[in-house]
Amino acid sequence: MIKSMTGFGRCEVSKGDRKLTVEMKSVNHRYLDVSMKMPKKLNFLDSAIRALLKEYIQRGKVDVYITYEDLSETNAVLTYHSEIAAQYIEYFRQMGEQFGLENDMKVSVLARCPEVLTIGEHQEDEEEIWNILEKAVRGACEKFVESRIREGEALKNDLISKLDGMLKLIAFIEERSPQTVAEYRQKIETKVRELLGDAQIDESRIAAEVIIFADKVCVDEELVRLKSHVEATRAALEAGGSIGRKLDFIAQEMNREANTTLSKAGDLEISTRAIDLKTEIEKVREQIQNIE
Repeated sequence: MIKSMTGFGRCEVSKGDRKLTVEMKSVNHRYLDVSMKMPKKLNFLDSAIRALLKEYIQRGKVDVYITYEDLSETNAVLTYHSEIAAQYIEYFRQMGEQFGLENDMKVSVLARCPEVLTIGEHQEDEEEIWNILEKAVRGACEKFVESRIREGEALKNDLISKLDGMLKLIAFIEERSPQTVAEYRQKIETKVRELLGDAQIDESRIAAEVIIFADKVCVDEELVRLKSHVEATRAALEAGGSIGRKLDFIAQEMNREANTTLSKAGDLEISTRAIDLKTEIEKVREQIQNIE
C-alpha cells in the first residue's frame, strides 16, 4: 500500500482528572518536518513525542496540536516559607531599635510580605502524564495513517489510470514512426519526379536521404525507455511503501525521454502525441509529490 502525505488524525484520552487531546495534520514535504504546539508544562516530553511520531511517519510537514486539561477542582498549593518570615521579623526588630520605632508586627502583616506565602501548582506525575499522552499520540497517529492510506489508494488508482493512457500514446508513436519514414520516401520520390520528369531516378541517393531522415527521427530507444519507466512506476505503486522520492526520480526520467521524442518528431501527429505525453507525465509528477 502507498500513503498520501496529506492526512488528519485526532485522539482524546482521559484518566482520572486529566484529559489529553492530540490532533495532527500534514501536507507534502521533501522530508519529515514536525511542528508541535503544546502547553509549556509538557515541553519535557518533546523528544519522546518526536521519536514516537517517526514510528508512523517518514515524510511530510506535520503539525501537531496537544491540549492538556486538569479537571480537578483546584491544582493550587499554598506554601509557607518560615525561613523568609524569620528574616522579615529579625529585620523589623533591627529597624525598630535603630530608629526608635515600635515594632507592631502582626501575623496578618507578615503574611503579606513577599515570598512568605506563595501559591504554586501540585508537582505533576511526569510518568503518568507520559503514559496518558503516549496513548493519545499513538491513537492520533493510527487515525492519521489510516487517512493517509485511504488517500494513497485513491492516488494509486488515479496514477495507474494515467500510466495506461501514457502507454496508449507510446503505442501510437511506435506504430506511426515507421509510416513517417515511408511517407518521407514517397514525398522525395514524388518531388524528384516532378523535377526530373522522365529522367532516371537515382535510387541510391534517395535511399541515403531516407536513411538520414530515419536516423534523425528514430525514437525507438526513447520509447523503449519510456515503457520501462512506466512499468517501473506501476510496479512500485503495486509494491507500496515509502516510494515518493523514487517515483519522482522516475518521472523526471520519463519527462526527459518525452522531450527527446518531441524534439525528434518529424510528423504532426507524433508531435501532438508527444505533447500529450509530456502533459500526462507532468500530471503524474504533480500527483507523485503527494506520495510519502
